[in-house]
Amino acid sequence: MKHNHSIAVISDIHSNVYALEAVLQDIDSRGIQAIVNLGDTLFGPIAPVETAQLLMNRPSIVSIMGNCDRYLLQDHFESPTYEYVKPLLGQEVLDWLRTFQKSYVYEDALFCHGTPFADDAYLMERVAPYGTDDKSVTELMIELAAVPQKIIVCGHTHVQRSMWLPDGKWIVNPGSVGLPAYFEETPYPHSMESMTPHAKYAVLQQQDDGWKLEQVLLPYDCEQAAQKAEAAGRMDYAHAIRTGRAEL
Repeated sequence: MKHNHSIAVISDIHSNVYALEAVLQDIDSRGIQAIVNLGDTLFGPIAPVETAQLLMNRPSIVSIMGNCDRYLLQDHFESPTYEYVKPLLGQEVLDWLRTFQKSYVYEDALFCHGTPFADDAYLMERVAPYGTDDKSVTELMIELAAVPQKIIVCGHTHVQRSMWLPDGKWIVNPGSVGLPAYFEETPYPHSMESMTPHAKYAVLQQQDDGWKLEQVLLPYDCEQAAQKAEAAGRMDYAHAIRTGRAEL
């Protein structure tokens, strides 16, 4: 029985060490050894250094470079979150961030942050002047035609979902460990909301007849995380962490 391999997929921690601790504990309790982190790990006003330390102590975790990880490696970036986090990061943490991969392949699964081609683009959704909607099945099949893997596991939107395409490809988003909603100005103002405060991740288990997917919603002490965000002056993070909704 070769096919019984489980992979826990975490994404978009955004410095929420309290959610991350709960998720890692849950993964450990299941006896899962393989963990892939889809990125956007430290960019948040809660506990970036503690988040880095927790993950650096687990060198077996495969980490992928999210757009927000990339911003932290830049000398300048216009963002209050960048201005909060960047001065806290020492050389050791920055060197660790530089080891993050663009993408990762395990057998017929491709792991990336946004899409296989861009770390700052949504894969299943389109952002338009009127808000967000879903890309069509045809659009997605064309966009992913050059990707040989059958399963594309992506983060970035913070919303847990999956979509099966008629050509046999399967897109999976594990949601966000630490930030269940946000408001974004670009390319047009829009909110992404998971509608619950849970810490979210996914478990992919390889079986003889294909992959089994389990989307996990985990309760944790979100009030502690929200208060840390408030102490840093970030009411938007605090509201999202408590409710799973973005402030309008």
